[in-house]
Amino acid sequence: MTPGTVYLVGAGPGDPELLTLKARRLLGEADAVVYDHLVDEALLDLARPSCERIFAGKKPGVLCRPQSEIDTTLVSLALTGKTVVRLKGGDPFIFGRGGEEAVALSDAGVPFEIVPGVTSALAAAAYSGIPLTHRLHSSAVVLLTGHEDPAKPDATVHWEDYARLNATLCVYMGVKNLPTITRRLEAGGMKASTPAAIVQSATTEGHRRITGTLGTIAELAVSEGVAAPAMLIIGEVAAFSDKLAWFEPSQRIPVAQ
Repeated sequence: MTPGTVYLVGAGPGDPELLTLKARRLLGEADAVVYDHLVDEALLDLARPSCERIFAGKKPGVLCRPQSEIDTTLVSLALTGKTVVRLKGGDPFIFGRGGEEAVALSDAGVPFEIVPGVTSALAAAAYSGIPLTHRLHSSAVVLLTGHEDPAKPDATVHWEDYARLNATLCVYMGVKNLPTITRRLEAGGMKASTPAAIVQSATTEGHRRITGTLGTIAELAVSEGVAAPAMLIIGEVAAFSDKLAWFEPSQRIPVAQ
C-alpha cells in the first residue's frame, strides 16, 4: 500500500482565526488528526466527522505519551494509506519537536510536509503591543527555551551570554525557572531596569499580560499567579506594551463554523 502523507501543521498560538488557509484545507481533507494539548477544540471541528482524532498532548507534570510513541503513531497511520494532520500548537519547527517527528517520518519512508504556524513569541508580542524589532531599540530577536534547568552543569542555554547581545529575548516555557533565568541575565550584565513582560495564554480568552522589569518580573509572576503557557519577553521594546496593548479577550468574535 502506498503510504499516506503526514502534514506537520502549526495551529498557531490559540486563537483559531490565526490558522492558515492551507492548514484549514488540510484539516478538512484528513483521515486522522493527531493533536496537541493547547490546540483549540474549534480547530478539530474543521475535520470531517469520520476523521479519527488522536490526542497526543503534553501537560506539565502529567504523565503523557513519550515522543517515540507519537512518532510511531504517525508512521503507523501513514503506512495504512491515511492522510494525517499532526496538529501542533504554534509552529511545528519552533520548540514543537517537529524536527524529531519529520526525521522519524523520513527514516520510515513516509512522505511529509511542513505547514508553518504563528509561533507564540510573535503572537504574544503582537497581541500585547510589543514590537519585537524597532529601528531605535532592537535589531535582533532571540527565541529561547526556559524549560531547561538553568542550574544544571551541562545546560545548553548560557544565559549570561544572551544578556550581552542587546537583543529582544523571547523565552518559551520559562515560568518555572524564571527566578534563575532573570538572576543569570543580571549576572551577565543585563540591567535590572530592562523592561520585561509576561504574556499568559496569548490570543485566547485567558490572555493577560504582566509588565515590569528584569529585576521585578519574577516576583510579579508569583504575586499574579502566572501559569503556563506563558511567554517571557525581555528588552527595551517590552516598554511599548503599556501604550500599545490593544487586545481584550472580551472583544473576541466567535469563529464562524
